[in-house]
Order: sequence, then C-alpha cells, then structure tokens
Amino acid sequence: MTAKIDCQGLTKQYGSLLAVDDLSFKVEPGEVLGFLGPNGAGKTTTMRIIAGFLAPTSGKVSVCGYDVEAEPIEAKRRIGYLPEGAPSYPEMTPREFLGFIADARGIPKADRRRRLEEVYGMLHLERVLDQSIETLSKGYRRRVGLAQAILHDPDVLLLDEPTDGLDPNQKHEVRQLIGGMAKSKIIVISTHLLEEVDAICTRAVVIARGKILADDTPAGLEARSKFHNAVSLKLADPSQLPAVRSEIAALPEVESTELDERSGRLTAFPRAGGRPLTPISRLAEQRGWALDELHLETGRLDEVFRTITGGATA
Repeated sequence: MTAKIDCQGLTKQYGSLLAVDDLSFKVEPGEVLGFLGPNGAGKTTTMRIIAGFLAPTSGKVSVCGYDVEAEPIEAKRRIGYLPEGAPSYPEMTPREFLGFIADARGIPKADRRRRLEEVYGMLHLERVLDQSIETLSKGYRRRVGLAQAILHDPDVLLLDEPTDGLDPNQKHEVRQLIGGMAKSKIIVISTHLLEEVDAICTRAVVIARGKILADDTPAGLEARSKFHNAVSLKLADPSQLPAVRSEIAALPEVESTELDERSGRLTAFPRAGGRPLTPISRLAEQRGWALDELHLETGRLDEVFRTITGGATA
C-alpha cells in the first residue's frame, strides 16, 4: 500500500470563481499537515476534494495509492473525515449515531463493541452517550464528529477545525489524541488557529486565493518572522530606556529597535544572520542594567501569516 496523499494540479471552478488554482502537494505517513489560509482561501474546498465529497474541475488526488475519482470506495475506506460543522443526525444519541457509523463502515461484529468502547473513552463521551445530539454542547458535538472520523481506524485523517468549540482543556486533550495517532497515520488539519499549528503540526501549507504561498515546518515559518532571534527586554527603571535603546541600537548585530510605549518593552531586531542576545546580555552586565525581563524571541507565526497572505485574516 502506498500510504500517502498525492494531489496533482487540483483546480476547482465555480462559474467565474476559481476557488482552487492548480494545487499540488504530497503528505507522507507520520506527517501532521496544517492547512492554513484566510477565509475564502480554498482550504475547505481542497479538503472536500481529497475526501471525495467534491469533484475537481481538473487535476487528480490519490489516497494510499487509490485514485479518489476512479476508485472512490477503496480511497474512502482509508479516510476519516471530520467536515466543517460536524454534521450528524441530531435526533440520534451518540451511541445510536456511532453504532450506525460502525455498520456503514463495515466494522466486523467481533470488533465492533471493543472499538466503540475504545472511541467513547478516547473522546470522553461516556456521560452523553444516551442524550440526543441536538441537546449536546458544541464541544460535545465536535467530539462526536471526531469519533465518527476515527472509528474505523483509517490510515488518513482529514480534520476541518477539529478543536472548534472546545474549551482549553478539551483542546489540549484532542491535540494530544491527534499527536498520538500521528505516529501511524497521515493527518491533515484545516485550521485558522495558529496555536494549533505550533502545538501539533509537523508541516504547514499556507494558501490564499486558491494557491499555495508557503510550504514549510512551523519552525521554518517562524524563522521568516522579523522577530526570529530578536531580543526583548524590560528595565526596572524605565527612565534609563532612551540611553539603553541607543547603546543596543549601536551594536553591529542589531538592525533596528522598537519600543512598546504601553508595556515599556524594548525589542532589538537582528541583522541578517545576527544573534544579538549574547552581546546585549554582556552589555547589560557591563553597564549594570537592572532588568525585569530579557528573552529571546523565536518568531511569530501570526506576523508571518499576515505577511505571506497580504494581511488577510484566517
């Protein structure tokens, strides 16, 4: 089995609107790919094409070696899909709904009970199993949606906003679950949460207007930030700031400085290839500056995202 997603030249046209424009990328086993882009970028359309719910205008997708259009049943056997909004049958209980999904997925009777109990536990659904889905909170409905996606233990998971509606503790649990499954699966997450990319993704594809604008690791994207290797500091005595700023700005490793008047935080941005932390620390020690804060910036995904997409919001 060729365990990967392979998208080649995907295009989707709606009348005069080109929603997806010649997208090509591959996802290999063990990767958690974050699919990022502003509203209307083509993220959900691309996910629907990969899942086989929407036919492309042109181009091809194969999942685990099966062409999604030519061999849809075999491809879909290997896909777990959590769509936007997690549609379900609201009058059903989670127990009834997931039992129906187990039947539809053809899970053998010998494994059915064990697998259902396993998934109930993974998503902490036990206390709501016999409530109608329409009465559940948004967070629990999302968990039921995720449960149906993983029930048949697929090779590929396509998750559209998997933590939407969850509280911080629930988000942490779901991210841990995804991270644990990533060792043996291919996972693609469409999200507008940059924190999600940082927390669980091994790779990020940024799209806008249907085109791929960046394809890199989260660390690689952070390295594009003007804050990468920048140094931020706060002084115990703010009156020293003008003199301190002047001395830091004169260092050969520093390109520019920026002062946040509200917080009193001074940030020194590095020249290309420069690492100003050590010289700033040395200077602070020599001058006897009383520092409340001194830290190295790793880069900011939100700033990189705005730069890449031209300022559009996710």
